[in-house]
Amino acid sequence: MPAIEPAMSYKRAREILGVTLLADETEIRRAYHAAAKRAHPDRPGGDASAFREVAEAYARLRLRTSADAPFHAPSPMRPTTSAGRPELVISPQVAFAGGPVEHVGAEGRILRVTLPPGMRPGDVIRAAGVEMVIRVKPEAGVMVRGGDIWITAEVDPVILAKGGRIAVDTPIGRRIVWVTGKAGERGLIRLPGQGLPARGRHREGCLFLRLGPLVTTPESPARVMLRQFAAAWAA
Repeated sequence: MPAIEPAMSYKRAREILGVTLLADETEIRRAYHAAAKRAHPDRPGGDASAFREVAEAYARLRLRTSADAPFHAPSPMRPTTSAGRPELVISPQVAFAGGPVEHVGAEGRILRVTLPPGMRPGDVIRAAGVEMVIRVKPEAGVMVRGGDIWITAEVDPVILAKGGRIAVDTPIGRRIVWVTGKAGERGLIRLPGQGLPARGRHREGCLFLRLGPLVTTPESPARVMLRQFAAAWAA
């Protein structure tokens, strides 16, 4: 019976993709795309073994556990460099739809705030006598710039070249978008009025789709055997 290869360590995965311990999902995804392009067997100098190792590293970093992550004291409110106000860090989903947010201050004080839809980075709110500056943290390939939402979408190279429809998960649900050949070549689609909703002096933002080629990962012999076994078991 062949020996089972040990799972790749979190440290080794970071070394392969060249990312730091504090890299977020967007940085990891960007590093993966760059490494996958360099190692792809169809490219000059590419190598199938190195390509599989890159794919395994990406999968390992996406499945990191709490033991892998560095320890940080629970203080999401940090001083800004401009007005000296603490920051209130929210997700793109909360920026779009609003909702309750709970944060722990530097002294352990818990602040519970219900935000309205359409919060922009840099907006100032006041809660329990404390003024805070909104910061929207990128999450799962989604980031907010002003009133605009930016999403990274992996697309079949055939669609990028010839055009076609794609399904994209956005903060307001799954959207079906038509990709023209020109948009695929440019790697960017702009959808006016589909970013953050209007609020106060802010107008509706746009939704930008940053398009990249979908990199398929060749299955290892062990994974093929596992898939065949699962299919036979379910039969």
